[in-house]
Amino acid sequence: MKRVRYPAEFKAEAVKQVTERGHRVVDVAKRLGMSDKSLYLWVRLAKEQSNTGGAETSQLKAEVSRLKAELKRANEERDILKKAATYFAKLSG
Repeated sequence: MKRVRYPAEFKAEAVKQVTERGHRVVDVAKRLGMSDKSLYLWVRLAKEQSNTGGAETSQLKAEVSRLKAELKRANEERDILKKAATYFAKLSG
C-alpha cells in the first residue's frame, strides 16, 4: 500500500474540522478520502501540542517575572552606587 504524504495545511484544516467545528473523525476522513486512523493520530498530536504550549507559556511567564525582579534589583543597586559616588566626590572636592 502506497503512503500518501499530506501537506501541513491539509492536516491543520482536517484537525480544525474535528476540534473546532465538532465534526466526527470518521465523517471528516471519509469526506477527505483518507484513513480515519491518520486523522485520529493528527487530532491526538494537535491536542498534545496545545497542552505542551500551555506549559511553555507558563514557564516563559515565570522567567519574565524573575528577570523583571532581577532587573529591578540591579537598577536599585546602580542608583545606590551613583548616590554614593556623588557623596564621596563632594567630600573629596
